[in-house]
Amino acid sequence: MNYKKRRDEVLSKMEKNSVLVLYSGVRHHVSADEYAPFEANRNFFYLTGIRRENMMLILDNATEEPTETLLIEKADPDRERWMGKKMTVDEAKAQAQIEKVGFIDTEKGIINRMLTREDVYTVYFDTYRHDIDDLEDYNMMKAREFAQKYPGVRVKDCAPIIAEMRMQKDEDEVSLIREAIKLTDGGLKNLMTNLTPGQMEYQAQADFEYSIKRNGADGVAFHTIAGSGINGTMLHYVTNECECKDNTLLLLDLGAKYKGYCADITRTYPVNGKFTEKQRMVYEVVLAANRAVAKTAKPGMTLRELNDVCKKVLAEGCIRMGLIEKEEEIGKYYMHGVSHHLGIDVHDVSVASNSKLRPGAVISDEPGLYIDEWEIGIRVEDDLLITEDGCECLSEDVMRTPDEIEAFMAEAHK
Repeated sequence: MNYKKRRDEVLSKMEKNSVLVLYSGVRHHVSADEYAPFEANRNFFYLTGIRRENMMLILDNATEEPTETLLIEKADPDRERWMGKKMTVDEAKAQAQIEKVGFIDTEKGIINRMLTREDVYTVYFDTYRHDIDDLEDYNMMKAREFAQKYPGVRVKDCAPIIAEMRMQKDEDEVSLIREAIKLTDGGLKNLMTNLTPGQMEYQAQADFEYSIKRNGADGVAFHTIAGSGINGTMLHYVTNECECKDNTLLLLDLGAKYKGYCADITRTYPVNGKFTEKQRMVYEVVLAANRAVAKTAKPGMTLRELNDVCKKVLAEGCIRMGLIEKEEEIGKYYMHGVSHHLGIDVHDVSVASNSKLRPGAVISDEPGLYIDEWEIGIRVEDDLLITEDGCECLSEDVMRTPDEIEAFMAEAHK
């Protein structure tokens, strides 16, 4: 990864006489002495390659020559005995490809000097908020504190600048997504090998998650969805507490995370290893939509246009199956979009100004049909890399046809 190049590009997009301040974040307190697992701010990670807490990146575009500074925690031997080693200055320099590394306890002094000795008119913070009711994160809190202390300096959101960059992946990023997909494939095969009627959804989840972690994944890219029977018709079903019964399907939406990058794959398997006639009929329609999107996706298209391709195939299939009479009725059985961007976040960031796909974009391809009255929920999701003249299905080797699935499960259960 060329983190220096990324920071240079951000600096080139910043206003003159501006500074960017970006924090890695701190652990979130849960209860008593318990903390949630730490997740570094994704934009901090994107610009430094570091996923440690209590760090700060400063990009200063208010000087004659732009400068960049990384502040890290100072080692405390007593605390390290309890919590593990801190990153050293040399390690931080090497990982982030940055020359100037200091310590986070100098944060206030550095900001004060910049604001009093330089002509700083704008300071960028990461103030992204997904929902108006979300609690503010650490970067949002620091932005609010800054605005109160320096009301004459404009606070601006850096998230759109970095999001537009993150929408196109470089070769190093794609290689990490490929590895995450490979780990996901191995986890699915382990799950299929053990899947039988009477198993609990959480046991299928455990078979997948054990495999990916055992083989080097950071962990899961998101909470594993394992919905059997009617549960497969719920788009974000995550309780995973029911029994996988004979003659039902198990919908699995899951992915491994590898070195900070996500896979996002959905497969739907017959619990007993054999699709019923009706299940296969629905599955073939969903699979046809999946393949149509993979065949159609190319630079210059929008996700909305890809969704129109998907909806047409699904609608035609539902008309043949007697579920609907008109194409516009497909919303009864398909109610989500077919694509989202994928990368450091499983639903990766995007900006409207970059709505048309460009080479380097990695997107999902996830048509589905959710038929409550038949207790059939089927989704088939792959990950696509947009190329110069079309796309590459990065998850092409993850088996998806009914014949492949049945053959694999028959062999595994001998």
